[in-house]
Amino acid sequence: MAKQPRNGKVTVVGAGFYGSTTALRLAEYDVFETVVLTDIVEGKPEGLALDMNQSRPIEGFETQVVGVGGGSYEGTEGSDVVVITAGLPRKPGMSRMDLIETNAGIVRQVAENIARTSPDAVVIVVSNPLDEMTALAQLATGFPKHRVMGQAGMLDTARFTNNVAEELGVPVSSVQTLTLGSHGDTMVPVPSRCTVDGRPLADVMAPDRVEHLVQRTRNGGAEVVALLKTGSAYYAPSAAAARMARAVMEDSGAVMPVCAWVDGEYGISGVYLGVEAEIGREGVRRVVESDLAESELTGLREAAEAVRAKQADVADL
Repeated sequence: MAKQPRNGKVTVVGAGFYGSTTALRLAEYDVFETVVLTDIVEGKPEGLALDMNQSRPIEGFETQVVGVGGGSYEGTEGSDVVVITAGLPRKPGMSRMDLIETNAGIVRQVAENIARTSPDAVVIVVSNPLDEMTALAQLATGFPKHRVMGQAGMLDTARFTNNVAEELGVPVSSVQTLTLGSHGDTMVPVPSRCTVDGRPLADVMAPDRVEHLVQRTRNGGAEVVALLKTGSAYYAPSAAAARMARAVMEDSGAVMPVCAWVDGEYGISGVYLGVEAEIGREGVRRVVESDLAESELTGLREAAEAVRAKQADVADL
């Protein structure tokens, strides 16, 4: 089978662990022409890009990685997709909301630069607090809401899936789970949509264990932060962001749980929220509604109200 030609440019803003790992994953897909890694630190993204390019003969990919330091956006112009990882990570004991004011200033500046240099890009936000920073990025870019989305549900769903697989001692490939809502305390894992080898999760696990795994999923990021002591998760988050960027560039129509603008679905309007969405070249093609248990729907609506006020606040940050 002929190899799919490489095309398009993806920019990753922020060359920390999260950003650099995302850039490498995108490059190793070997479906993009160029991956640009940019950061305010002079030399860091250039050095990382050189290192990644030198791995191409070993890993067998041709995508060119370009590093741009010093806060410059030269070389990012005309990007098809931009992934925003810039911002401070959590420290032990911090909530995602503790980062809101500091990261709001960073994300606003990044978003304004993206609007100037890549006015047709699809933007994927991963900076925390995720739901609020996604709303801010849309306001600051002025882009249509379908072209700005956040990475959260992909990561939280992966954590839920891994938790279930480890609890039952089964392959992760045999487990299907879903999380919606916010990327935080009002996250809504959806046990009614979870299966193990096609069987409902409720048929193979006691209710108290399901609830335990739901809580562990909600605290998944904090669990990693507490163990690392410095920094936060980046392997699983970068995998999620990279998959989203690839779905955009390939116009795949894949249905993924992401932070998307909700306008009437589930009886919720006017807020960025974790839902399933069909992803394509224009960003979010549509929000995909599915049947939820009454308690799950209630949780989703409560999550919407919890993030609505915070998202309104970021307009002034």
